[in-house]
Amino acid sequence: MTDSRKITVDGVELRLAAPVAQGPEWIGQREVLDQLLAAWVRIDETDLPLNPRLLGKPGVGKTSLACAAAALLGQEAYVFQATMDTRPEDLVVSPVLDPAGGLRYMASPLVTAMVRGGVVVLDEGNRMSEKSWASLAPLLDHRRYVDSLVAGMRIPASPEFRFVTTMNEDASTYEVPEYIHSRLMPQIYLDFPEEDEERAILQGQVPFADEAVLDYVLRFLRLAHEGDLRYTARDGINLVRYAMKVLHRSESSESAEEAVKTALTLTLSPDELELLELL
Repeated sequence: MTDSRKITVDGVELRLAAPVAQGPEWIGQREVLDQLLAAWVRIDETDLPLNPRLLGKPGVGKTSLACAAAALLGQEAYVFQATMDTRPEDLVVSPVLDPAGGLRYMASPLVTAMVRGGVVVLDEGNRMSEKSWASLAPLLDHRRYVDSLVAGMRIPASPEFRFVTTMNEDASTYEVPEYIHSRLMPQIYLDFPEEDEERAILQGQVPFADEAVLDYVLRFLRLAHEGDLRYTARDGINLVRYAMKVLHRSESSESAEEAVKTALTLTLSPDELELLELL
């Protein structure tokens, strides 16, 4: 039986990364999903998919959107978490010691998506240095390949390979160089979901939540959005989960409102605690 997590490219055996598990169904904001899918369309054999970037506050669902789009296309999704310490070799191929002796060459999630014809999400791409971005320049234009200096090989991308990067509005450590900016088009902006969409997201993620808890958390999220605070549906999910845990303590006699306010007291900064008076 062949090992599907290994592949030989240019005479070098690569150990492949595992795809991410399929996440929840994308809820609401159909327009941005359609925009992403359109960027990946190939009109004919001479056409190339675009390499969009998803912009928005942390927690609005940029990575979830990309994974949902991959699922709709029936493709594997891979996520590479970029950091300020990401090196070019981290993005491509990394050597590790083989227990049997010698070296193994481990393909990154990005390279795995390239050779398997999957989707890669370069998460928080604006945290990476120019040196790391430069190693991806050939992949993001008509050449569609990366070079691994470590393994001494060139890796071409499958025609089915799709690329997207997410960028948080408040998490930029480095300026993305202009020659990379021009390769990352279009820019797709994700805003906060509408209230009914946000409710559906919370209900989908915390199906055991009480309606009263959902109401209080949604009221908080609306206030946070109006005040342009950093709290998103992802924070709401955790607030609902913690409030439900408070309610279900055997010794607890708190109401839904008290449980949510307990969760918020442990979440908000001192300057934000005044929001509790508005709930």
